[in-house]
Amino acid sequence: MAASVDSLDTGRPPAPHKGPVPWVAMYHSVGDCSDDPYRITVTPERLDRQLAWLRRRGLRGVSVAELLAARARGEARGLVGLTFDDGYADFVTEALPLLRRYDCRATLFVLPGRLGGDNAWDPLGPRKPLLTADGIRHAAAEGVEIGSHGLTHVDLTRADNLTLRAEVGESRALLTELTGAWVDGFCYPYGTVDARAVEAVREAGYTYACAIDPGPLTGPHALPRVHVGQNDTAMRLHLKHRLHRLRRRPVEGL
Repeated sequence: MAASVDSLDTGRPPAPHKGPVPWVAMYHSVGDCSDDPYRITVTPERLDRQLAWLRRRGLRGVSVAELLAARARGEARGLVGLTFDDGYADFVTEALPLLRRYDCRATLFVLPGRLGGDNAWDPLGPRKPLLTADGIRHAAAEGVEIGSHGLTHVDLTRADNLTLRAEVGESRALLTELTGAWVDGFCYPYGTVDARAVEAVREAGYTYACAIDPGPLTGPHALPRVHVGQNDTAMRLHLKHRLHRLRRRPVEGL
């Protein structure tokens, strides 16, 4: 079983933490959202305002690995996780410049089995190009944490054992080779997760994994996230952040 973030450097078991589960925002594409049936897109203008809102409130976006490491040291106050799923090409052209402007970092979950392809798993809506290998390396060189979203974006709860191992383990190996860096994070496609998928992710050596909704598996390998979309104005973000702090209870291992 993989060590948690808390124990990577010291070899000691994770220390308990007080306070709610870390606040992690979930984004996907940044661009034109006029045709967006799955609500996966925010415009650059909206992302700009959302990041500005964070900074005005004394908050700063960081990668999930940075957030969890800071939390283990008791230094996570004022930090929120920013994640971008699927590895759309517009991350480099639209999101990255805004992250730089606001001195934020993020985690980008990509699909090494679909490099340079598109979001073929979405039957509705426009085809959106995905990053190439060079695009992923460029993002990594800019300080973006690269995590795995599986090989090809399949529902792991419905995958057979061979497919599950490939989606989880082979994707990590390919990304490690592509970036030259250790890959700590995984993100479950569609947010679907069960005990079998969690165990496969642990066995593959990931330090953490992101899901969507909180549930009985919530922990370092099933971190809940908050969807942030085009309709999330400053007021909606304020409510989401406040409700998270009020509702999310401490979880073992976090």
